[in-house]
Parts: sequence; structure tokens; C-alpha cells
Amino acid sequence: MKTDQVIVSFRGVRKTYDGETLVVKSLDLDIYQGEFLTLLGPSGSGKTTCLMMLAGFEFPTGGEIRLDGQLLNTVPPHKRNIGMVFQNYALFPHMTVEQNVAYPLTVRNLGAAERAHRVAEALKMVRMEGFAKRYPSQLSGGQQQRIALARALVFEPKLVLMDEPLGALDKQLREHMQYELKALHEKLGVTFVYVTHDQGEALTMSDRVAVFDKGIVQQLDTVDRLYETPCNEFVANFIGDSNRLRGTIADVDGEFCRLRLSDGTHVVGRNVAGARAGTPAVACIRPERLRLSTEAGERQGGNALASEVRGLIYYGDHVRMRCALPQQDECFVKVPLSTQALDTYVPGVPVALEFAPEHLRVFA
Repeated sequence: MKTDQVIVSFRGVRKTYDGETLVVKSLDLDIYQGEFLTLLGPSGSGKTTCLMMLAGFEFPTGGEIRLDGQLLNTVPPHKRNIGMVFQNYALFPHMTVEQNVAYPLTVRNLGAAERAHRVAEALKMVRMEGFAKRYPSQLSGGQQQRIALARALVFEPKLVLMDEPLGALDKQLREHMQYELKALHEKLGVTFVYVTHDQGEALTMSDRVAVFDKGIVQQLDTVDRLYETPCNEFVANFIGDSNRLRGTIADVDGEFCRLRLSDGTHVVGRNVAGARAGTPAVACIRPERLRLSTEAGERQGGNALASEVRGLIYYGDHVRMRCALPQQDECFVKVPLSTQALDTYVPGVPVALEFAPEHLRVFA
């Protein structure tokens, strides 16, 4: 269970490999005891470098990293009491499952009886107790991942770090393991720090998510707030699906503003960036926030855009409608399968897209 106690603290942490380009730029980040925190971002955003610095496989160029108040900057990995799970599992092929899991206890000089007890408990925790005598080559990818997790947990670390641990699994198994990891975290109450570029993983498992781009945390928040109230265009487009409208801010009214699009249409949205009139801006709205109407024109208390159907994409539980907008990028609308006369929305049919101003977020 997440508490208000800070277990890990990054303060002004920087990292460069060539002495010129900063991969991580002045990172300030607190990680709380018992939380599941995900570091999310595209390749090269700095998320994995942060995890490696916390693990001790990389050292910061500047700033401080502390674990329970202890400065970690020059502490070697084996003295940090941190569990680590890698994407490639990193199991010893010449050791059995129980020997792999026991390895962290062996290097810590625990007695044989205590080792055996802890290994048995760890394998039971990940539901692999019947595989103790097998070798890694005799296990599937999902089973190897469970063993790697058991090895990371067996010595009761202060926190567990995971570097894209599900990346090598197929889609169905990956989704199943997401739920297993979340359930295990809730059961144990250990702090998990998880790195991924997969937004679905981040939203499914995390208490909070730190969204990285270009070495900077763009937003650190709970999953619902990240999705519903992204702080900038990058976060809006990286977390979930988002439609973009480009234009110029015509005028501002409190927390809202009116955006003039290229074709002269006006829409009202939240002025997230506090931009002034005359400023070029991009507005973002989620596909599920758009509603279909048969005629265009601005609505009282709402917005509407004239568009044209380009096609339908079947998703099983809903349909994604592709729509063309005048002088804008193509947009998508999430349409329920129960929508009446859905089969009449064929390519070329004109349709109006309605949406509430509070769901349109305008970024300068």
C-alpha cells in the first residue's frame, strides 16, 4: 500500500555520456513507499537511464539520489538492497530454478535452511513451486519471467526495479502478466519502479506515471489525471489516442478560450497553457469525447465541426470512425456498436462532430 513516506529521492540529477548532451536534465522526483511508479516515454527519453542510475549500473553526472535518506551516488549495485528484473530475464542457464532464485541469498551468506525456506516461499508467490528442479531452457518466456521476479523478491528488498520486463512476451501473455504483477504488488506492498514505452502497461498497473521526453519529466500524475488532464501536447498524444486541431487563439474568457481554425470555424476549449489572443495553438480531444450529429454548425454550450466519413475500423467492442476535417489532420471518433444506422456511415457521408468545451484542451 502506498504511503506518504518518501523512499527514493532524485534531486537535480543529470546524466551525460559524452560530456555535452544531457540524457537526463536536472531531475527532481520523489518515489513513495509502497507505490507502483512507472517511468514512461519513447526511446531515448531518459527513463531507462534513470532506472539504471537508481540500480547502480550508471552513476549520475550531477545531483543526488537517495534511498531511505542514504546517498547512493557511489554505492555499488550489490550494496543497495534493490531487486532488479530485466527484459531478457538474465537467468543463469547452468543453474536450476531454485538455484537461480537462491543466488541473491547465497551471496548474502544466508544459511541453507533459511535459503530453502525463502526460495520455497518466493516460488509459491509466483505460482512456480512445481518447477524448482528445472532449468531456464525448459521454461516458457512467461515462466522465466516469473522466476526472474521471484529472484528479485526473495531477499526482501526495499524496492524492485523492472526494465521493460514484459517486452519479450506475446500480447495475450503480456496482458495477463500485467494483472499478475499488479496483484502481487498489492499483496506484498513493496515499492515497484517500472520502465516501459507501452502506455497500456503504464495505465493498467501504475499508481502514478512519470512521462519522460527529452530527459525531462513532462508530467507526473495518477493514471486518470494523466489521461483526462494532460498538461501539454506531448502528454496528450503519448497517453492514449488524441485528435489534434490547429489554429489561433481568437480570445480568452477566464480558463477557457476560443480557437479559430484554418477554415474560419471557432471552437471553445480549456486554455491549459494560459495563452493570449493571437497565439498559434494546438487543441486535443479524445476520440470518445466526440459525438456524431447529422448537421454541422456551432451549438449553444458546445462545439461542432463539419466533417466527412472516411471509413470505419472494427475494434470488437466499438467502432473507430475515420473522419476528414477541412485543413486539419484526419480525426477518429469512438462509436458504440449500438449506434443506430451505423451501416449508413459510408465514406463520403457528411457528419458533424459535437463535443463539450471542457473536453477540448488547448495548448500554446
